[in-house]
Amino acid sequence: MRIQVLAHYTPVKSYYKLIKTIEDDPEFDVKKAQKKLRRFVEGHEYAIRLKAEIMVDHFHEQVIAKGKIGGQARAMVVTGSIERAIQYFHAFNAYLAERKSPYRAIVAFSGEHEYGGQQVTEASLNGFPSNQIADKIREDPYRFLICADKFQTGYDEPLLHTMYVDKVLSGVKAVQTLSRLNRAHPQKHDTFVLDFVNDPETIRKAFEPYYRTTILADETDPNKLHDLKADLDGYQVYAPEQVDELVRLYLSGADRDQLDPILDACVATYMEHLDEDGQVDFKGKAKAFLRTYNFLSSILPYTNAEWEKLSIFLNFLTPKLPAPKEEDLSKGILEAIDMDSYRVEKQASMRIALPDADAEIEPVPTVGGGHKPEPELDRLSNIIKAFNDQFGNIPWTDADRVRKLITEEIPARVAADTAYQNARKYSDKQNARIEHDKALVRVMTALLKDDTELFKQFSDNESFRRWLTDTVFALTYSEPGSAR
Repeated sequence: MRIQVLAHYTPVKSYYKLIKTIEDDPEFDVKKAQKKLRRFVEGHEYAIRLKAEIMVDHFHEQVIAKGKIGGQARAMVVTGSIERAIQYFHAFNAYLAERKSPYRAIVAFSGEHEYGGQQVTEASLNGFPSNQIADKIREDPYRFLICADKFQTGYDEPLLHTMYVDKVLSGVKAVQTLSRLNRAHPQKHDTFVLDFVNDPETIRKAFEPYYRTTILADETDPNKLHDLKADLDGYQVYAPEQVDELVRLYLSGADRDQLDPILDACVATYMEHLDEDGQVDFKGKAKAFLRTYNFLSSILPYTNAEWEKLSIFLNFLTPKLPAPKEEDLSKGILEAIDMDSYRVEKQASMRIALPDADAEIEPVPTVGGGHKPEPELDRLSNIIKAFNDQFGNIPWTDADRVRKLITEEIPARVAADTAYQNARKYSDKQNARIEHDKALVRVMTALLKDDTELFKQFSDNESFRRWLTDTVFALTYSEPGSAR
């Protein structure tokens, strides 16, 4: 049975409110600043913790409790960076332990990464070798696979039922990633996607061309390869002899340390003899050549040896070409702001409908090169206002809200805490107070998403914390056998 991975797609909307923490109002590059602000709020410790709780609760209540795949279902968490994946790994396992879940998470990323002042790897975090990840995720207690650019393509796991997406996806990458869910299993009848980042319309457009028969909308002109090669040769970043030597060594099975001297010499030429515009144009055209040649060579029987050799050479050279150096006109913005509020809100689950008709795929773009756009500068206050207008356009906490929290919502949440409930029923007042205080801390931490100022008062103001603790305990505790 073919699984429709978009049949139960749920977007989760994030809201933020940022504040300026300095008196000055300096100017920053608007586009770069907006990207940094988005990364800041989505990677903030409180945001990661809140999203992790949503994912874990959803998995227990909507996947495990409903016996998906006969109770064997697994989930994948797709993140945008190694740093984010490690943050989620720690947040998941902490929250799973708090709610006394029998399950645990595995993290997957490549290489070493510095985190918390030390170098960590998959193996050091997971406690077993990397080559065991695919097997371990099929075994309890492991139910969550948290990934940073691993297992998003070519990974076939029939037990994978649910995907939590915290990474920008579009085009074929969106299709490849979400399609990890469609591997068939006799007891697999549906899938879930909770997406914290992407717009449903973007996902629909990504899947649309691949839903039924795909037809190339227009031809990709092979003659463009002649033009691109001529332009690349004209920059004289490499000599024909260097291309021939690298290809000869590569095809004879030479080690990478024999290839790098040739490539490093070409990188040096690229840096020394091309200005910034030239570097942008060369690198863009190199990528265009590879994109076009790789596409055409997969469908046509080419016999052009020069194209093949240049393709091999550029596959090695292009990743080594540094991006043109440019002044970061958004530098320092994160030191000038702080997050005042963060909130996530699950939207209605939807079935993304795809048209029942043949679709077209646009031809591979053969144009290359590019130019460096001029930065748009604006004052910090305007950048923050624009960001809050875009991502924080909801009513925020006011005095009435705080009063209601203290007298109604906080006591209700504390009273509903399982550990506190058990202490009230089966223990004495002293032990109940201990569990109450722990429950209150958990509730206050959860309130960070809505009421940062209230949490700051609870954390920093000793007299306020004592008053709130006593108030909530008085509202929630009664002696066993009493009328309350």
